[in-house]
Amino acid sequence: MLLCAAVLSMTACDSQKKSETEETAPKKILVLYYSQTGTTKAVAEEFQQKLGADIEAISVENDYTGNFQETIDRCMKERETGELPILNPLKANLDDYDVIFLGYPIWFGTYAPPIKTLLKEINLEGKEIVPFCTFGSGGLYSSIQDLESEQPDAEILPGYGVRTARVEKAPDEIDRFLKENGYIEGEVDPLPEYSEQVAVTEEDVKIFDAACGNYQFPLGTPVTVGLRKTPTGTDYLFTVNAKGPNGSESTSKIYVTVDDEEGAVPEFTQVVR
Repeated sequence: MLLCAAVLSMTACDSQKKSETEETAPKKILVLYYSQTGTTKAVAEEFQQKLGADIEAISVENDYTGNFQETIDRCMKERETGELPILNPLKANLDDYDVIFLGYPIWFGTYAPPIKTLLKEINLEGKEIVPFCTFGSGGLYSSIQDLESEQPDAEILPGYGVRTARVEKAPDEIDRFLKENGYIEGEVDPLPEYSEQVAVTEEDVKIFDAACGNYQFPLGTPVTVGLRKTPTGTDYLFTVNAKGPNGSESTSKIYVTVDDEEGAVPEFTQVVR
């Protein structure tokens, strides 16, 4: 009886230790990304370095190596025909990872076609997916919606996006993003909510124009704005009215930031349509 009790006790202890080990074991992370010009690659490597994670680039058999217009023309043709690029096989076994930081440039309002191919070929059920992207104007939130639709059994977590024009700001922003979401140790003060939207003033319009005036496409007319003060400056959230090529009216949100440094130029950070 005593021997049985001792064996049962040891078995229970071993089982408890195993359970505790499983609960405390760190999640294995992969940074997986597609990059055409190297911008998304730079952001991916920043994530990899800060996380100490594995990393792999997605490559395409017939890569998008043309200039901007050639890439646009190819994508338009592929969209018309439903053709998708063929990927080279991944080296990583995705089954080995709990969390995948998935990176891509935004093309036509969502992730680039190689990511669309990838999502049709793999099953991310039960995985935690952290999207990150680079873009000309925006597309993080629309691409997340597409991710959720394409991989409904994965857990799509809040993501990070940065304009190509201000990618040099990515290291500090990524550091905050990872700390805020508990991926790395460290504390950051939470950013405040934006103030209530109010009618723009002449000064607000000047800030909007300084940030957005040189963008290659018209972004519309600011109507209202909300503000928040950050540790490094002031953020503006503009509600903007615009007209499409066919004359249809639309409303979008445009984010602008202004550093506290003397002579700092307002920067347009993203559009949410």
